[in-house]
Amino acid sequence: MRALAGLVAIALVLICGHAFAADEAAPNRKPVRAVADARLAVGGQGILPLYLSSDWSMPLPAISRAIIVLHGRLRNADEYYLSAHTAQVAAGDDGKRALMIVPQFLAEIDVEAHKLPADVLRWSLEGWEGGDAALAPNPVSSFEALDAILAKLTDRRIFPNLKQVVVAGHSGGGQVAQRYAIAGKGEAALLRQHIDIRYVVANPSSYAYFSAERQVPAIAASCPGYNNWKYGMDERPPYLANVTPAALEQRYVEREVIYLLGTLDTNPEHPALDKSCMAKAQGATRYARGHAYAEAMAKRNHGTPNHRVWDVAGVGHDADKMLTSTCGLAALFDSPGCGAER
Repeated sequence: MRALAGLVAIALVLICGHAFAADEAAPNRKPVRAVADARLAVGGQGILPLYLSSDWSMPLPAISRAIIVLHGRLRNADEYYLSAHTAQVAAGDDGKRALMIVPQFLAEIDVEAHKLPADVLRWSLEGWEGGDAALAPNPVSSFEALDAILAKLTDRRIFPNLKQVVVAGHSGGGQVAQRYAIAGKGEAALLRQHIDIRYVVANPSSYAYFSAERQVPAIAASCPGYNNWKYGMDERPPYLANVTPAALEQRYVEREVIYLLGTLDTNPEHPALDKSCMAKAQGATRYARGHAYAEAMAKRNHGTPNHRVWDVAGVGHDADKMLTSTCGLAALFDSPGCGAER
């Protein structure tokens, strides 16, 4: 593939240097190494870069599944595209019928460093994780960008046999996936075309709660903004400000969500772990926060959510290992062999 061929050198660096073993340990305040080579117009408001495993400007009748993989806080879509490709190959025939999509949420420093056109969307360094509006060229929510991708996938002229879409993210991308599963508006158009959708949330630093209760009440009590979005339902951004928390929760519990939690993602001092009081109120580590959130949702008054929690044994904060694990492949491609539900 055009995109993959341009990334061979990067792949060798990743394999030799074990870059994902310390995923996102580097600062996110420097420009990205590479900018995705495909482009998608988002409602005439700006252009989103993304990587594609197949050219979607022409009919793709062989594609029955589309998988959107969301990068982490380093905005390193190139590395996530390589992991997506690795997972696609590992999935065998199911992978051959899949379109891998890795959007890139750039920052101003990326646009300047790569001398990108003025119409390329750019967000604050971390605002895109919660659906904030872009800084330029127009105030487009990162969730609107995902809506645009889903809208593209509803085009039956291009995707006559598409049956399922998966929105998956790890770390910062896992934060996006979890919040988009709450807030996203693009699902309705898919369902009208009888296309199912699943959300895969892997090792995020935090979750959006629907109640004021937290795993560590003492921290929440001393943290004035602990229930503000993206940690709770207060002060939500414009994209979802006009929907009540009750309506958002009802929609969320009905959506298919798989939480992938690495059993070794237990370092409370991980350099990329959100250590704000808002996040610490949810637990000490990503693994603890994930299970605490799933348990809190299960105790709510709406019955059992359409959610599953899968432990990925022996894996820490490592995007490549999470996505290509047995449970990662099961979440993305419905591959067999994952028995880690808890």
